[in-house]
Amino acid sequence: MTAPLVFVLSGPNLDRLGTREPEVYGSDTLDDVHSAVSREAGALGLLADCRQTNHEGEMIDWLHEAVDAGADVVINPGAWTHYSYAVRDACAIVTTSGRSLVEVHLSNPASREDFRRTSVVAPVATGTVAGFGLQSYLLALRALV
Repeated sequence: MTAPLVFVLSGPNLDRLGTREPEVYGSDTLDDVHSAVSREAGALGLLADCRQTNHEGEMIDWLHEAVDAGADVVINPGAWTHYSYAVRDACAIVTTSGRSLVEVHLSNPASREDFRRTSVVAPVATGTVAGFGLQSYLLALRALV
């Protein structure tokens, strides 16, 4: 039997992890995140497809692809969290198709600037994990099993 597929999607500027505001986002790189996610997914009997993009349309295409593949999604929408109704609508397509979608954040947006306290994704997500650094991704995977 094939392991269930999970798309692990990271949005804009997350390719700069490790050097971008390490006091906020930590010192782990995106490669570190992807390695930890792949190990944890394997331990949980999942297959993780890890991707990152700085392009909104590409993220939307990947969310559509997840639906077509019957995959659950772990997503860190980055700044799109706060304003992208296009990403929000694509996330809603995932959850209304019967799949799970967990929104993750390395930092805790509720403890940061006012504009970061609103998530347009959260109302259509299955759940949200925030504030635990790289562990946020791993906790999201655990929530799926």
